[in-house]
Amino acid sequence: MLAFMQLIFRYGFFKIQNIPLALADWQYGLLILSTVLIAAGGYVINNIFDQHTDVINKPKTVIVGKDISEIQAYNLYIGLTVTGVAIGFYISNVIVKPGFASIFILVAATLYLYATSLKQMMLIGNIIVALLLSFSVIIIGIFDLYPATGLDNQQQMGLFFSILLDYAIFAFMINLLREIVKDIEDTDGDYNQGMNTLPIAIGKSRTGKIVFGLSFIPLFFILFYINKYLFELLFVTLYLLLFVVGPLIFFTVKVWTAKTKKEFHFLSILLKCILLFGILSVVVISLNIKYNA
Repeated sequence: MLAFMQLIFRYGFFKIQNIPLALADWQYGLLILSTVLIAAGGYVINNIFDQHTDVINKPKTVIVGKDISEIQAYNLYIGLTVTGVAIGFYISNVIVKPGFASIFILVAATLYLYATSLKQMMLIGNIIVALLLSFSVIIIGIFDLYPATGLDNQQQMGLFFSILLDYAIFAFMINLLREIVKDIEDTDGDYNQGMNTLPIAIGKSRTGKIVFGLSFIPLFFILFYINKYLFELLFVTLYLLLFVVGPLIFFTVKVWTAKTKKEFHFLSILLKCILLFGILSVVVISLNIKYNA
């Protein structure tokens, strides 16, 4: 999903708009690889510390301690993270901004802290994961737009960066909902491990009602955005109403009555689909603008 999002923004948006970009295609590929490797490292370290929880929550998908040993998992984590940070260091030097390498180190460190301690703090872990996903959108602007910005195109590049920021906000809101829904789904295993997630603190039912209330924020955000910026683009408006707004309304309705683990699992997948279709809308916007449909 991370790689797909980053590919979509470059080849489904920036390239179509024909704007100057700082990275060559193969260098942009390395940026994606760096992001994916660091995220994969975070996934591995999270699985290492979640072994006992996953045995209860996801017994069929347990890998660490079953398919590979804990030592092998630690070696894999170190290899993925170090390689990802090293590539990030190279890309930072390519754009003559060596200080930007600290971004990759900070992200890797945050993922480690999340797995070891932050995820056990009520809502803090959810917010961190949602922020990291949204940052994977912003990082495109930092490494591909910002270095190519000069006095002659500052206004144009600022507009594209603001669009990236809008999508990052959308990704944050949807992923925050998904993280809380996953906590509801995983309540039993998390409770046995002494974690302090929101559904453990206030109960599944109340947490579901909070998610219901929070789901109106991205819903109104998208409707406002369509009305203010996209209403004249017919195909974009129809696409967003059918593939983002409609499913989000369906999610809002279903989360109010959801009770079982199976129902919350379905809602988690639904949010991932909404995020995917939301990101794909940037291609629809580009084509709609280009062909003035």
